[in-house]
Amino acid sequence: MRTPRPPGLLVLAVLMLHLLLGREVQRIQEGWVSDGPPPMPPRMQVALVREMQLQEPPAMRAQPPRRSKPRQTPVPLAAPALPASAASAHVPEATPVPPGEPVVQAASAPAEAASVAMAASAPADGEPGPEWPLSTRLSYVLTGNYRGPVSGQAQVEWLRQGRDYQVHLDVGVGPGFAPLISRRMSSQGLLTPEGIAPQRYDEETKVVLSDARRASVFFLGTQVQLASGAREPSQRGAQDSASQFVQLTWLFLTGREPLQAGRTVQFPLVLPRRQYAWQYEVVGEEMLDTPMGPLASWHLRPTRAPAGGDLAAEVWLAPSLQFLPVRLLIRQDADTYIDLMLRSAPLQAAPESTNGIPRRLSQ
Repeated sequence: MRTPRPPGLLVLAVLMLHLLLGREVQRIQEGWVSDGPPPMPPRMQVALVREMQLQEPPAMRAQPPRRSKPRQTPVPLAAPALPASAASAHVPEATPVPPGEPVVQAASAPAEAASVAMAASAPADGEPGPEWPLSTRLSYVLTGNYRGPVSGQAQVEWLRQGRDYQVHLDVGVGPGFAPLISRRMSSQGLLTPEGIAPQRYDEETKVVLSDARRASVFFLGTQVQLASGAREPSQRGAQDSASQFVQLTWLFLTGREPLQAGRTVQFPLVLPRRQYAWQYEVVGEEMLDTPMGPLASWHLRPTRAPAGGDLAAEVWLAPSLQFLPVRLLIRQDADTYIDLMLRSAPLQAAPESTNGIPRRLSQ
């Protein structure tokens, strides 16, 4: 005769099953997957062979005349969000909403949609021009706070092959050989005459003793697919969490945006959960103590906080290092943040060559 199992154990098993299923449903709704598609793209293989030397900021080159078509009107920060089902609907007039709400706006004219399509179909075997930095790796010391002080390491890799690019931001909290928490934020896409054009963004987080979680964003011409799978109208010039820093470098390196305290730089920003009309305020010049010595840098910070736990970053760009980021302060809230400070001289690829003949670096 079998001994009946205590009913309490059965109830506990059912409760545990419900909790596990609920957790998986929540992760799927938020766009996080542990082992399903799509896989992250393979990292470009580029040899980084020389230390970058400090140099005088390059003289701003004269820019070619802009196209005659009018510049797109910036989206007001107070514009309301559009649901995914409104991708083909008429876009209403913007109305005020409470601070912190995301904004989305459809392309304003067929000409803009055609321009995005042309940029996305640019040949991948051509050279984008000398204004883009060579492939570069920047290594950082990490400090911060997450339920107490944390430390670790991080690196940013900017990789180029023809018109194709990748940006990887790898962060590890804890010992380098066995981090307790690690996150990789990766962007890939094309370099165009109007700057970086992301095609996809991947964010993968690994906590010790648990499965990796991944969220992906896809840029589909006039639409963007968020991590949840929802599609929304996208704006021209949109950047993702990783590409935005190199876009800022390019804007200042080429003189398309002047560096002046009090000015703002704005572009659409697509984060895994929602879109924003994002703005950075140029705070001013600051001296940073680094292993390369004191570095003059320009401090930029967001003019607003993101919503729903999205991350916001302040950045310090060094003119003597091609306006690359020498410090990044990434916040979730006032008590949760990481601070990345340049650890050593950046490593770069050798000067690009044509038919085996090295190109001279512009001074």
